[in-house]
Amino acid sequence: MKKTYIIILSLFFGSLLLLPSCAKRGFITGGAKDTIAPKITSSSPENYTTNFSGKEIKIVFDELIKVKDINKQLIISPPMKKQPIIVPQGSASKFISIKIQDTLQPNTTYSFNFGQSITDNNEGNPYSQFRYVFSTGDYIDSLKLVGKIKDAEAKKTENFVSIQLYDAATFSDSTVYKETPLYITNTLDSAKIFAFENLKAGKYYMIALKDQNNNYKFDPRTDKIGFLNETISLPNDTVFELELFKEKPKLKVEKPTQESSNKFFMAYEGEIEKAKISATYGKENISVKLTSFPDTNKDSVQLFVPNMEKDSVTFTIETEIYKKTFTSKIKKIEETDSLFIDSNQKGTLAFRDSFVLKTNTPIEKINTEKITLINKDSVKIPFTTNYNEFKREIIFDFKKEENEKYKITAAPGAFIDFYNTPNDTLVFNFSTKQYSDYGNLRINLNSVSRFPVIVEILKSNGEIAAKGYSEGEKSINFELLEPNLFTLRIIYDDNKNKIWDTGNFLEKRQAEEIIYFPKEIDVRANWDVEQEF
Repeated sequence: MKKTYIIILSLFFGSLLLLPSCAKRGFITGGAKDTIAPKITSSSPENYTTNFSGKEIKIVFDELIKVKDINKQLIISPPMKKQPIIVPQGSASKFISIKIQDTLQPNTTYSFNFGQSITDNNEGNPYSQFRYVFSTGDYIDSLKLVGKIKDAEAKKTENFVSIQLYDAATFSDSTVYKETPLYITNTLDSAKIFAFENLKAGKYYMIALKDQNNNYKFDPRTDKIGFLNETISLPNDTVFELELFKEKPKLKVEKPTQESSNKFFMAYEGEIEKAKISATYGKENISVKLTSFPDTNKDSVQLFVPNMEKDSVTFTIETEIYKKTFTSKIKKIEETDSLFIDSNQKGTLAFRDSFVLKTNTPIEKINTEKITLINKDSVKIPFTTNYNEFKREIIFDFKKEENEKYKITAAPGAFIDFYNTPNDTLVFNFSTKQYSDYGNLRINLNSVSRFPVIVEILKSNGEIAAKGYSEGEKSINFELLEPNLFTLRIIYDDNKNKIWDTGNFLEKRQAEEIIYFPKEIDVRANWDVEQEF
């Protein structure tokens, strides 16, 4: 649990300076723009009423108001199983009516936080963070709890995160999946802080939830979660911090569907690249290739099978802890996937990149004797190839020289695919720039609390431009970077697997710690940048 101290920020508002101007012809503006929020003239029952037993609350304002985004903005704590009916919504009115549909709990303090949903009718000035509070008992609970949240992986934390408290006496691991919390609040549009008010003394479990379904329950498929490993005892003046992360789902696959005469699509969740797949027809084993979808953001994979006269095929997908079998019928479809090879890299090849060929059917054989790589002087350049079957990528590795032109020629039969189809003659041309067109970056790591660490250089779109690993070295060099504004972060690789690992609620495991450098790093052409971190 991370603890900090409360910092009270004082807000100062400058007065407006009215400047005189010369008389000139113009239009009547109707006076200064209204910037004053609506005011409450009365409420029935009054705010902070005790021994509440009614079914309707009416709040009256001094001008016409509108209620907008109420489903997103309104936070009721404790949550109600049956949502109250709130009118008006969308139309203008001088009052808000709240009709309670749920059975209220005895001796409980309820709060309705309207967020920014109440605005005046004309200018949209919000009555910000209005709270209506009542108690079904003899007194209003008055304890507070404050904290802040951050995203465990991303530099920016999402808006409208729910913070939820549960009674420690009845809490179990299944509670966050099945039950609504005892108290709830949320963060504002851009703030990373939260506050609970009107709490009762006791012990609580606290979680943060980016609740996509707005049901106050944790759905690992869609929601991010943050949690504390310890209970909280109130009263307490600690500022608590929770880190949000998206759990990595366990592998789950759905029945494959046929898309062409020799290919099936299979939807999945989790990590499938290392899963084993087999196919059979009766007792006969059938070759099958599992590859990624062309769009890597898709949650489905492709299963290539031989061209065959069968009425069905049985697929088995398994890992050490998971196994699933499906039988799919084979339909007569004229469309057939055939070999096609191309490269996404056109023109210039960066020094940090490899030249990659992408195939739309899996490759079975690569004959490098039928492939030549030459420079602009027609001198043959030695190279090696590596094939990534899951991504269907042929990767060329060779020593690149600056300001050079290259040509790769693949004669027929250099590549033979899963269907024994050879390629036609292929020619690819590309070039390199001068070393002076790139920049170099040296990162000096100061006050690293532990090793090993992963050091990542990110582009503005979040793509990883370069990656380093240190088991104790305090300086890491990134050479020949394309000029850009970069974001720098380090990851404490506590399990030493050289990748960032997210957390898991049931395992009570937090995500591996990430620290961002607070400013972007400007790497320019022909510059050597040294940055202390």
